[in-house]
Amino acid sequence: MKDSILVYSGGMDSTTLLYDEADRIGLAVFFNYGSKHNPTEIKYAQHNADKLEIPFKVIDLREVFSHFKSNLLEGGDAIPKGHYEDESMKKTVVPFRNGIMMAIASGIAESNAFRRVLLASHFGDHAIYPDCRQMFSNAMKTAVYEGTWEHIEICTPYTELTKREIALLGTQMDKLDYRMTWSCYEGGHTHCGECGTCTERKEALEGFDKTTYLV
Repeated sequence: MKDSILVYSGGMDSTTLLYDEADRIGLAVFFNYGSKHNPTEIKYAQHNADKLEIPFKVIDLREVFSHFKSNLLEGGDAIPKGHYEDESMKKTVVPFRNGIMMAIASGIAESNAFRRVLLASHFGDHAIYPDCRQMFSNAMKTAVYEGTWEHIEICTPYTELTKREIALLGTQMDKLDYRMTWSCYEGGHTHCGECGTCTERKEALEGFDKTTYLV
């Protein structure tokens, strides 16, 4: 039964969830919110959605997020280097990004007879992203359930998993190729190897990482 929408970025985590729940995903939604790596992400997202023959829609939120401040966004300061848990990584927080995406996806879901909205937030995000934490997810689940006639369900199945655990889960999926996912906050054509997401990617894929990095 195709009863679900996936908030899909083309990254490792959401791509794992795309393959994990492929039998139930009726639509993968990519939010273009004006980040420096959105133009690269979208290519990988489109590739994997097409591979699984899952309908793919791009929602343009650049005008909305042009009023936000974050180093992650176009026009923002440089992307900090280092580990994901470093204090400097807070500069990459886009205020309430996941909450906004969940709300829009929930409205799309109810408007198109879907019952679930999937989001691949994970345990490693908790340190710096408030809208990836279990407490926030639980609050949004309640708000969306109570705020929709059809009681749309927000599902975050990876919230208590590390990125390494998600990667190991993905290795069990025959069609999933992590080379066809994108993590780097810098964008471009090759992972920089130094930003927080690249560092976390290296840790998650250690032992079977086929990604090309600049560093």
